[in-house]
Amino acid sequence: MSDDFLALRQECLEANKQLPQFGIVDLTFGNVSVLDRESGAMAIKPSGVAYEALTAEDMVVLDVQAKPDDSYTLDLEKATLWGKLRPSSDTPTHMRLYQAFSNIRAIVHTHSRNATVYAQVGKPIPCMGTTHADYFYGEVPVTRPIHPEEIDRHYEWETANVIIERFQDLDPDQMNAVLFHGHAPFAWGSSGTKAVETAFALEVIAEMALKGRNLSPQATPLSKAQLDKHYLRKHGHNAYYGQP
Repeated sequence: MSDDFLALRQECLEANKQLPQFGIVDLTFGNVSVLDRESGAMAIKPSGVAYEALTAEDMVVLDVQAKPDDSYTLDLEKATLWGKLRPSSDTPTHMRLYQAFSNIRAIVHTHSRNATVYAQVGKPIPCMGTTHADYFYGEVPVTRPIHPEEIDRHYEWETANVIIERFQDLDPDQMNAVLFHGHAPFAWGSSGTKAVETAFALEVIAEMALKGRNLSPQATPLSKAQLDKHYLRKHGHNAYYGQP
């Protein structure tokens, strides 16, 4: 990639700037990464830097194929291809997810409030209506709790492995978000902008589900027929929503 990964860094910058614009982050609790699969380079937000202060020069570019060594140490400095700042502490999680989910190009991690409530109590987000079905093919899953030995081994790397385990019987192209038990949501997509849109949609449907269940605790999820109709008219080979 020419120009020192300029296009990749710019896409990553713009996506990270969208997080506070959409109201899905507080303080610096969130990050976006973007991957160029051809070069194997991923760009990610630097750790702890305020969104309004970010520039393309601040984005950190790393080798997406980096892995922990036998002692489970991941040398992010050695894996860095561009940048002088320390990358997000969630960088190993992003790396591992890219390695496992071959079709995704961008990952968003936030602590958006309503989706995080579901993650913290270890509950999936039920599909209560068609707004949910337009984005997610069924309830948004939650992982199991991470084990103490996994935390000690390499918390951020094993976070991704717990997510990958949860997707053994799920398609990450159809379910492009997950709630990490006790922590917060992750979402992904085909571009930085699309992944942020998905993270925002996740927060919207989480708020709707919480309010709906509060209003009517006995409310039942959307029928399979209506779920199929709304999801498949926007996604897949026979989709007819929007413009070709």
